[in-house]
Amino acid sequence: MKQTPRMLSARVKTLGAILVVACAGLLVAGSVTFWLQRERIIDDVDQRLQEKVAALRAVDGSANATEYFGEVVTGYLSALNEGVVGVVDGVPTVVPDARNAFDIVESPEVVAAALRATRNDRMAIGTVETEQGDVRFIALPIHIPGDDTDGLYLRGVGLDVEMAPLGSSIATFAVAGTLVMLALGLVSWFLTGRLLSPLRQLREAADAVTFDDLGTRVPEAGDHEIADLSRTMNSMLDRLESSVSSQRQLLDDIRHELKTPITIVRGHLEMMDVNDPDDVCSTRDMGISELDRLARLVDDIDLLSSAQGDQFEMRPIDIGMLTERIGELVSAISGHPFTVSKRARGVMVGDIDRLTQAWLQLADNAAKYTPEGSPIEVGSELVDGEARLWVRDHGAGIPPAARRRIFQRFARVDANRDIGGSGLGLAIVEAIAQAHVGSVDVTDTPGGGATFTIRIPTGQNPASVVPTPVSAGDVVLQREAST
Repeated sequence: MKQTPRMLSARVKTLGAILVVACAGLLVAGSVTFWLQRERIIDDVDQRLQEKVAALRAVDGSANATEYFGEVVTGYLSALNEGVVGVVDGVPTVVPDARNAFDIVESPEVVAAALRATRNDRMAIGTVETEQGDVRFIALPIHIPGDDTDGLYLRGVGLDVEMAPLGSSIATFAVAGTLVMLALGLVSWFLTGRLLSPLRQLREAADAVTFDDLGTRVPEAGDHEIADLSRTMNSMLDRLESSVSSQRQLLDDIRHELKTPITIVRGHLEMMDVNDPDDVCSTRDMGISELDRLARLVDDIDLLSSAQGDQFEMRPIDIGMLTERIGELVSAISGHPFTVSKRARGVMVGDIDRLTQAWLQLADNAAKYTPEGSPIEVGSELVDGEARLWVRDHGAGIPPAARRRIFQRFARVDANRDIGGSGLGLAIVEAIAQAHVGSVDVTDTPGGGATFTIRIPTGQNPASVVPTPVSAGDVVLQREAST
């Protein structure tokens, strides 16, 4: 199998991008600085040359150009990087008595460039490249009245010497820039490693997570976005582990619940006397009864699954009207006198069908597990921004040690299987309450019995449910206010 070539890591790519940007910034900064400094040096040279020309005396009193140059050129004191020459009819004729130490100004290249620059008989400043380096010159045409010769005062400065300090600065900048790039590379390598470490840990955690092992978590140190990603990843793994654990527990519970009816049906079928019609009919009735119980179990599992996974239709609900409706529905449950003992006045947000289902389930459980004929009350109240929907019976009550266990799937306080039901009713009620960001609990009824209460925060609109847009007059079960 051909192996896909490994691409550069994110750390290397990030470091490369940082260094490229930094290098480009240094190059731009260095180039701009070099150009500005060079222009400043050239401006200084030009100003110096112009000051020298401005100091020349007037041509009055000179017989010709050669005589004039003899007066203004021959007395020039030689300088290492500057020279002057008088050009007559295109030929360097007059030089300083001490000679020009910077004799490049007398070269044919400089003279020719100066003559070209002054064709319009105006002073000109320019730069000419020679074998000995660049020369910045100023050329001033000289015309003596009555003299037919063309004179040219030419003064030049070597730019290479003037630019030497700038070259040293650029070299220093290059060395400093290189050191800065090296330091930046080391620091960036360390910082990108620290920054990308959570991503590496995320990848390692994702590789380590399997269906059989969902306990891997990512360190959450830090307050940056990647740390937030780690916390989100851990939260997702927590939910996934909880979901998988719940599914596994459900499968174990279902397997346990199915064993008994299957064993009963199989045992009766094996022991049945096929020649005895009464025995066959009895076994048939028993099998149908067990199959009916299995069908109810499947229906309850389906209800539990939908309560845990469905998106609820959330609407404002008039709590008092919902209480009256529950009172009407529970009156159909035989064997007990049901009464509505208290009605809350207010509105909460919820799925009315699911809440009705949960409330009726509590009433049905109370009817099953309390002595026949004992009274059962239902009611609602608003306390501290919380809607409480309760069912109160007067039976044997729930032992404190069993009050958490009874909300587990297939759990029963009484192991007697003669009482109908799958053992999923309270688990369904709790799932509906939790979907409304609420809870369900059980407490003692004064005088004996148990009180089951669904607690729903009013005005909640959980992100896990789909809110249905409603207007101010769309409150479910709300009746017109009486005067």
